[in-house]
This record gives sequence, structure tokens and C-alpha cells, in this order.
Amino acid sequence: MKKIAILGASLMMGLTAVAQTTDPVIMKINGKNITKSEFEYSFNKNNSDGVIDKKTVEEYVPLYVDFKLKVAEAESQRLDTLSAIRKELDGYKEQMVVPTIVDSAYIEREARATYEQTAARFEGQDLLTASHILVLMRQDATAEQQAAAKVRIDSIYDALKAVPKDQLVEKFAEMAKEKSDDKGSAQRGGALGQFGKGMMIPDFENAAYALKAGEMSAPVKSTVGWHIIYMTDRHPFESFEYHHDNIIKFLEQRGVKEASANAYLDSVANERKITRVELVDELHKQMMEKDADVKNLSQEYYDGTLMYEVTKKDVWDKAQQDAQGQEAYFKAHKQDYAWDAPRFIGIVIHTKDAATMAKVKKLLKGVAEDDLAKTAVSLNNDSVKVVRVERGIFKQGDNANVDKLVFGQKTELKPMSGYPETDVWGTKVKAPRSAKDVKGHVVTDYQNEQEKLWVEGLRKKFAVEVYDDVVKTVKKN
Repeated sequence: MKKIAILGASLMMGLTAVAQTTDPVIMKINGKNITKSEFEYSFNKNNSDGVIDKKTVEEYVPLYVDFKLKVAEAESQRLDTLSAIRKELDGYKEQMVVPTIVDSAYIEREARATYEQTAARFEGQDLLTASHILVLMRQDATAEQQAAAKVRIDSIYDALKAVPKDQLVEKFAEMAKEKSDDKGSAQRGGALGQFGKGMMIPDFENAAYALKAGEMSAPVKSTVGWHIIYMTDRHPFESFEYHHDNIIKFLEQRGVKEASANAYLDSVANERKITRVELVDELHKQMMEKDADVKNLSQEYYDGTLMYEVTKKDVWDKAQQDAQGQEAYFKAHKQDYAWDAPRFIGIVIHTKDAATMAKVKKLLKGVAEDDLAKTAVSLNNDSVKVVRVERGIFKQGDNANVDKLVFGQKTELKPMSGYPETDVWGTKVKAPRSAKDVKGHVVTDYQNEQEKLWVEGLRKKFAVEVYDDVVKTVKKN
């Protein structure tokens, strides 16, 4: 017995060794193993053909470490337990699982029901394939108009009656193209396609059902005018088996597979007395065990979601709202934000008349730069807009009115439609005065700096181990 136990233990150790060498650990972040396959998947995906800034494996390692450090920070804050994050992650799992479930029995039931509903609509009547020639006649047509329509349809009918039977199909199509007022079917030689009970207006339908295949009707009056009908074919509504494949295609276009998967998930969850989320989680785990791509893709989504949330929370939002920090960053890097030409900071004013423009200018005296636009449009009310403004930081070439009124260019003013008076109010400056003048650029740069400092802190907070011997074995696709 002891020998068997020792042999079993040796075997297990051997299997463990094989498993480890099959997918070795390439790095550890905060004690969590990252396998070579996971890293390899990320590296090759982000350095595929078409990627402009490709990295070598050695260059990619620190970037991947930083990414995983952010995930570790998110997990340490338990962001993955927040209901909004859980909902997003559970929704992703369901998106992965649902397409793999096809409940054939459900789809067949839906197909049968669709067939029976369609068959019932035809009330046992034949399916018809016909063409027609239409002479339009309004229901309120005068006696003269009615007579003219009748003469016209009779002349077409008389011409068709004179055609030999073996040439009638061709001649009917030709005359439909030339004479029919139904321009849609006229392009097809009058062809209406296949139809059945209840699909056409009653007078037309009754006349069509009175015809045999190969027969042409005399002029038939309906609520839209006069018709001549040629019956191409008629036959009973075919069996379910005959229509089966087309019905399935029809249902698939309308999402029957997804519907069948949802019905299956609800049914099984109810039967097992677990939640749908729990069932989806089980199925998703099974998928990851069977398919490495699914596993890697799912891990990537999980990591990406947490990385985004923690970075937004701890860096981006804070930097966005930190006006003092932005200003300090601007002052420390002022040379990076120099302009190659002056800018006009202010508003372009458009008014209904000169008197209104004068009122606006009077209001603007002594008003702070940030309040110019709000003050100018204070003359408007809900029903009448007498002032329009364009607010911004304009360089030469951005706005024709600024070019003329501020930069002295020999261009024409371009008043806003309905507002013939145009003027400007603001300041012409040679260089940015504060972070507000270049806010977009400063915020981005400040966020990047704060993120860099944050990651440096994460490197001190969490243990990082990278196994260079495994890194050297990474395969580049």
C-alpha cells in the first residue's frame, strides 16, 4: 500500500511539472501568477500587423506590468464587487455564452407555429402568382375621368386579346412596362410575385382567384382603378417540410437563436433553482476551460474593465477637477505651451440690429472673461433671440469675422443669418496666460503625469516578479 501511495505521489508530481512547463508563469503581480499564454496573447494582439507603434517583447513587459498593477489596485479596492461593475462583467459573460446555445427544439416549435399561422391566414386557398396592368382612377374621379380610364383599359385589353396565346406572356409584360400606372410592378413586366388570401384588395383578389393558371381576366374595377390580371401559377399552400428551411432562415434573421438561448437559460435556471447569472457563470467557466482564446479574451475584458474604472477614479477624474494642480503644471511647463502666433480670446457677437449691439457692448464693460457669453445673451428671452454669440480661443484662419475685426485681414465679414450686425469682444494675447488658455492640452499632460506618479506608487505597493527565462521563450506571431 505504501509503495502505491509513493508511486501515486510521484505521478502527481510529474503531472504537475508537465502542467507547469506547458504554460509556465511569466510574472507575479501582488502574488498573483500571470501565465506565459496570457501574456503572449496580449503581446501578439497589441503588436499585430497594422499596429503603428510595435513593441519588442522586452519593451512590452514593463507596459504589461503597469497594466496588471492597475488591475491589482482595483482588486485591492474591491471594485470588482461593485454592483455596476459586476453587472457589466456578467453582461459580458452572457454575450459570450448565448451564441453558443442553440435550443433546436425551441426553434422547431417556433418554425411550426410560424407555418401554421401563415397557413391559417390563407384559409385553405391556393397561393397565386400573377401579373397585372393598372390604369389608375381616383375614387372621386369625375364622370369624364372615369370614362377616359375605361376607354384606356379597354384599349389595352383589346390589344392583348388579339395576341396569340403562345405570345401572350411576353406581350403582357411588354405592355405592362409601357402602359401600367403601377410603376413598381411595371418595371418587372407587371409581376406581383406570390400572394394569398387577404394580401390584396378584395375586388382584385376575388377576380384573381377566379382565374386558372394561364388565363387573363377582363378589366376588373377596384378601389384604385382598373386592372387586367394574368394568372401565371396557382397551387395549394405547400407542406411544412417544403417551407421549413426558408422559415428557419426567416426566424434566424429575427433573432430566433438568441431567443432560444434565453428561453433555455431561464428554463434551466428555474429547474435547478439558481439564478440566471449563476448559470451563465458556470457555462462561461466551462467555455474558458475548453477554449484558451475564450479564457484569454475574458481575462482581457475583466482586466480592462477594472483598469479603466480604477484609473478613472484615482487619476483621470481627480486630475480633471484639480484646477490648482493644472495651473501649477502649466507654470512648470509653460515653454511647452507657447503659441506660434497670437490668439483672440473672447466672443463674436451677432445681433438683430445696431441698437441691440450697442446694448450688448454696454453690458459687457467690466465683465469677467468667463462671463462674457452669458452676459451677452442675457438680452434674449424664451420667445425672442436678439443676440447670438460664438465663444472661443481663435487663431488667424479660424473665424472670418475675427480675422477681419481682430487680426486686420482684408476679408469680408460673415454675419450670421438673421443677425446682420457683427462685432467682437475680448482680448488678443501673444501667449497663454494660464492653464485655462490651453486647458485641453494641459489637462491631458497633467493626467499623464499623475498617472505616471500613481503607477510608480503601485510598484512600491505591490510585489512584482518577472521571470526573464520565460520572457525569452515568448513566441511572436
